[in-house]
Amino acid sequence: MNPIPIIDASSAAALVEEGMTLHVGGFLGCGSPDGILAALLARGTRGLTLVCNDTAIWGAKGGRSNGVAALVAKRQFSRVIASHIGTNPETQRQMNAGETEVVLVPQGTLAERVRAAGAGLGGVLTATGLGTEAADGKGKVTVGDRVFLLELPLPGDVALIKAKRADRAGNLQYSKTARNFNPLMASACALVIAEVEELVEIGEIDPEHVHTPSIFVDYLVMAGVK
Repeated sequence: MNPIPIIDASSAAALVEEGMTLHVGGFLGCGSPDGILAALLARGTRGLTLVCNDTAIWGAKGGRSNGVAALVAKRQFSRVIASHIGTNPETQRQMNAGETEVVLVPQGTLAERVRAAGAGLGGVLTATGLGTEAADGKGKVTVGDRVFLLELPLPGDVALIKAKRADRAGNLQYSKTARNFNPLMASACALVIAEVEELVEIGEIDPEHVHTPSIFVDYLVMAGVK
């Protein structure tokens, strides 16, 4: 098994190009690759479509911020696909002002759409959203006596994910709830960059404890290395 390339955060950010669809792991910033996101913020790449569970926590005027929040504030995303934006008033402001397109997707549906992309599925059926604005413009499928919405896959160009540990082949382990969307996004994107806190030798991670296999991962970034 060959070692996976290890790059710095700035090199990782350079792989994200204007107009790309970017999947970012995390839940309110927990499990987000903060080093790569800081480098992407510094690089200033714009016109991106963000797929993320949420837009993290934005604290204006010196308050606490994390995850993708600062990139939202810098207007680097032209489109945001997320399950909620309630902890980031800047996302709400941009949406209400028509400055950024925000597509709100129920959390379970968002996860399933990402999973469908990784699994090569043509879509998923769900009853969530029937009879609401979430159903507007979507196909409906009747199975037996039940009606379901057809939700389409949500693939991405680049996934920026965060893991607790990796071996030199690129097998990943996540830490508890920081796992969240990271494994799904690793399977759904053409290019996957994982920021990791610890690097071990090949064979040191029990195969039964691998959460994301190396076949999905293209580059590693060591946390704290700019």
